[in-house]
Amino acid sequence: MKIHIYAARLFILMAGTLIAHSAFSESYPIKPLSDSALKGPLIINKQGSFFVGGQDITSDTLSTMSAFGSKGTITLDQMYVAYQIPVKAKSTSVVLIHGCCLTGKTWESTPDNRMGWNEYFVRRGFPTYVIDQVGRGRSAVNAASQINAVKTNQAPAEKLPTVIAASHEGAWQIFRFGAEYPKTFENQRFPIAAQKGLWQQMVADWYYGLEEPNATPVALSTLSKELKKTVLISHSQSGIFPFNSAKISNDGIAGIISIEPAACPSADSDLTPYLKIPSLVMFGDFVELSTRWAPRLKACREFVTKVNAQGGKAELLVLPEIGIKGNTHMLMQDDNSLELAALLSTWIEKQIASKN
Repeated sequence: MKIHIYAARLFILMAGTLIAHSAFSESYPIKPLSDSALKGPLIINKQGSFFVGGQDITSDTLSTMSAFGSKGTITLDQMYVAYQIPVKAKSTSVVLIHGCCLTGKTWESTPDNRMGWNEYFVRRGFPTYVIDQVGRGRSAVNAASQINAVKTNQAPAEKLPTVIAASHEGAWQIFRFGAEYPKTFENQRFPIAAQKGLWQQMVADWYYGLEEPNATPVALSTLSKELKKTVLISHSQSGIFPFNSAKISNDGIAGIISIEPAACPSADSDLTPYLKIPSLVMFGDFVELSTRWAPRLKACREFVTKVNAQGGKAELLVLPEIGIKGNTHMLMQDDNSLELAALLSTWIEKQIASKN
């Protein structure tokens, strides 16, 4: 009897997965770029960079070196943005937002030198914007004055900013390459042979030492208003940022794609800010093997269910459930990254770009 019950449950699960795969494929048939569009010259109309936001503060502890003044004004909380505008650009743009311990480099060439998502979306016709979170990469952090204040005994040691660095061993588990370093999950899709290229792009993370509210969602809200019709694509630590921006204002936010978010908005919170914005939450494989990620997926399922129950347009895409297996936390760098980029592009084009 137990065998029959198990077999029945397995059949139901498999049937459900096939139906989900079929339904999603029918709703969003992937339309990959042609070889000529992928391999031909990258033609852009315009590129550049700028900052969004920022505030001036004064400090008496900017330096402990005689060659540099210790007192003065500095600018903080500005968000760095790099962009490329293709020829015959679509009216919908995309903004790519990196996660913990990383910078906008996340979206550039993969560790094994394949095309990154920023180039792919440009080739797909989307004006593409890549940010560095406030306090990361090319966006300033107030480290000098805080550290020097302690160094010169003008502040106690507990006033030092919180900063973290992710080790190879720790990131290995968090990114779900394997259960422990350096072992890998069977059929995982990250280019392990080129792992050095990932370690080289990881930086100190000042996220937990920044003042609240975090300035990045505020800057993303401002940027969205300027772009008028954009899709915010976030990852991991920044997964919640587009939703936080939507709480500030819906203006300019045409859609949200949250990839393996560290958190979705609570299903029990006020979901009004998200009801008019199409959103897609996407997870890769091996999630249920992780005590870190399994609860987050569960919480995101609850969020999506509640949004839709209130008339919203939220979708949850767990890749193994539609037959795409082996993806790690770093989906944009896995060996099928362009297939996933094509899938997301199709979702944007159907949900947003084709609509006024």
